[in-house]
Amino acid sequence: MGWTEITRAKYRREGQRHASDTTDEEWAVIEPHLPLPAGRGRKRHTRLRDVVDSISCLVQSGCQCRLLPKDFPAYTTVQRYFYAWRDNGTWQTINHALLMNGREAAGREASPTAGVIDSQPVKTTASGGPRGYAAEKMIKGRKRHILTDTIGLPVGMIVHPANVQDRDGAPGLLAKVRSAFPLLRHVFADGGYAGDKLKDAIAGLGDRTIEIVKRSDAARGFVLLPRRSVVERTFARLNRNRRLAKDVEATIESSVTWLYIASVKPMSRRLAAA
Repeated sequence: MGWTEITRAKYRREGQRHASDTTDEEWAVIEPHLPLPAGRGRKRHTRLRDVVDSISCLVQSGCQCRLLPKDFPAYTTVQRYFYAWRDNGTWQTINHALLMNGREAAGREASPTAGVIDSQPVKTTASGGPRGYAAEKMIKGRKRHILTDTIGLPVGMIVHPANVQDRDGAPGLLAKVRSAFPLLRHVFADGGYAGDKLKDAIAGLGDRTIEIVKRSDAARGFVLLPRRSVVERTFARLNRNRRLAKDVEATIESSVTWLYIASVKPMSRRLAAA
């Protein structure tokens, strides 16, 4: 995104405790989708807004939990909420709700009927966990596989070892979003998804079609391809968060959760500004 006089004013974070904190308008978008307090046991003493701001600081700055500023809750508290919300799918639920709200705000139907799929290999660190070697990119690590709607809002995301080919990882992603978005029947993809192997794999997922958007053999240099540029823009938006510069997580579940956290941030800002 190029910084112009219009965009600078739109995304200015003045008046916040930290640049990563949510504004009042953004918090009003996120808060209704967070878990309610338990009906029994100890009362909740930690403000959920402070927890969300702490997690936003972690994903945007890339710092370790132990290095959180002292005006945030204790890092052990933030970790406890992160793992609890990871395990119960809180961030996926928020992403799903904001996606539908964002589409309606853009004048579209809440549930998308078409999407764009692509993957991005990323290096891992010494933290361990599943990994593989992506020969096409010469990267040892994991592969982020995402499906967006046609305006770039993430519909579903998975992570798997980088040695899994795109056509082999796509069926798992499409199966994951099938129940949440049953109307999504048509998917745009690049040449890595071509062939009968993927078509045969998704044959059991209902009436779904894959359209390969190919680059012309006569093209020279950078060419903006229709549809495919949408998902690339989404990757660029996610990569603004330093936590995602490398995959530092020991588990696939945590890697996926951080992707959804990074996805919720721009969608909440988009809805707050609407």
